[in-house]
Amino acid sequence: MSNAIGVAALAIGVLFNIFGCIGLVRFPDIYNRLQAATKCVTIGTCFVLLGAMLLAGSTATTAKCLVCMIFVLVSSPTAAHALARGAHASGVKLWEKSVVDKFDEDGQPGVESGGKK
Repeated sequence: MSNAIGVAALAIGVLFNIFGCIGLVRFPDIYNRLQAATKCVTIGTCFVLLGAMLLAGSTATTAKCLVCMIFVLVSSPTAAHALARGAHASGVKLWEKSVVDKFDEDGQPGVESGGKK
């Protein structure tokens, strides 16, 4: 039973990773691309690691997969936020059909308004 659930988790993880990669290619600007990369690839990687945990059973591999899952869950959104904030601060424009720019509205310290200097 756990083998079937492990294989299903691997398949779900691979699908999320594929959708994230498609989003990286298809989305119009860096902010939307970071959204695809952060959400889909983080969830996909965690499902792949969960599947590996289930298939490995109670071994050292399970502990390593758990540590890697925690690392991915913490580092991926943090890195994406830093990249988006840096892109906004350096003046990278949003897609022309974007509706809201929260950094510009909130007047975040260290972020120039609208990319203008």
